[in-house]
Amino acid sequence: MNDPRRQLPAVDALLAEPPVAALLAVHPRALVVRAVRDTVETARANGGTAPPEGWARAVSVRAGHLAAPALASVVNATGVVLHTNLGRAVLARRAAEALARVAAGYVALEYDVGRGTRGSRDGLCRDLLVELTGAADALVVNNAAAALLLALTALARGGEAIVSRGELVEIGGQFRIPDILARSGATLVEVGTTNRTHPDDYARAIGSATRLVVKVHRSNFQVTGFTTDVAAGALAALARERQVASLYDLGSGLFLGLAPWGLTGEPGVRDAVASGVDAVVFSGDKLLGGPQAGILLGTTAVVAACRRDPLARAVRADKFTLAALEATLALYRDPETARREIPVLRMLTADLDELRRRAEALAHALPPGAHAQPGEGASEVGGGSFPGATLRTWLVRLAPAGLSADELAARLRAAEPPVIARIEGDHVVLDPRTILPGEEAAVVRATGFALGV
Repeated sequence: MNDPRRQLPAVDALLAEPPVAALLAVHPRALVVRAVRDTVETARANGGTAPPEGWARAVSVRAGHLAAPALASVVNATGVVLHTNLGRAVLARRAAEALARVAAGYVALEYDVGRGTRGSRDGLCRDLLVELTGAADALVVNNAAAALLLALTALARGGEAIVSRGELVEIGGQFRIPDILARSGATLVEVGTTNRTHPDDYARAIGSATRLVVKVHRSNFQVTGFTTDVAAGALAALARERQVASLYDLGSGLFLGLAPWGLTGEPGVRDAVASGVDAVVFSGDKLLGGPQAGILLGTTAVVAACRRDPLARAVRADKFTLAALEATLALYRDPETARREIPVLRMLTADLDELRRRAEALAHALPPGAHAQPGEGASEVGGGSFPGATLRTWLVRLAPAGLSADELAARLRAAEPPVIARIEGDHVVLDPRTILPGEEAAVVRATGFALGV
């Protein structure tokens, strides 16, 4: 009879309280009712203890959480440019404008305006991709894994696909090349060893059941030491000689060389096409700097086969992807414009002196209690691109008294908007390379929130 849970207020009683009833002017009734019920259930789970901040305040906070978008905007202060957990590539302004334009009204997605008849979405980015890469044809789908699956299904289903053991990679989220091959209906034939594969390994494996020879760029890890592999051009020549198709899974989609900024070893899209392979697949939201998309380039016959496959409809790109990708690709017509306006390229090629100035200005603007100190450090490309490569940068190291690095990082994440930092040793560090222009004020506010000032 003395159980405190028996004294918990009824939902209707809380809804009648003036501060809670006032929430109905801001939020839908169903949301407020759920907030009340959640608050009461939380108290019940705590043995009947009322919220320390009071019922009205607890309900208001819960309603705010329920109303907030689940896909929250955050400040990326980690220095990882293509941060997979934070959405990878930030779109160029023109791509964002293209998204807003097609979202606001009807568009000619599959309509030929000139003829007044049904059209095809397949041509929307095709001409730009052909122009920029030298490929004979192109097809855009919803992501790179889908492009790979579609190509394998269309070209190797019911036959064998040959892959080097050193290239049987996991592309992320436990999705592995052997699994994708199995799903496509092709039979995997492994050749070579983990560290060394030679042309003869492929030549001996090709037989009457072979449909495809596959090369996979190891975009998210390195194998060093006693290693060798077969270049795409040599593999393409062997495949042509033996009258089987060839496929190059490129991964990151590099359109612009970054060697002047110390980033080397990542194969470029145009070079991959020029190697002579029948098909090249890569991502749109990595080094290309566009939206999530899978891009398939290749010969007219190969792309036509992929386009005809029933799987193509299941993985096709929507109007938003196509609009953002088209706007991003158009920027590549002038390399300097692309480097300046595509955020991924701008971050990767940022001037070290400018990063130092930004770090010093940010350190000066942060609350004194943060004990912020600018200093040199390293950024990462991320997104399974340029594995092992780092970029010189300037960081802001925070060392407030009485807070561990883990506690400070957690408080920064609890700010509005959340600031995602990284921890190095005993310090939280902020990397201005990935803090977008105009976000510095949010970082300052979040730091003040974290310190309680």
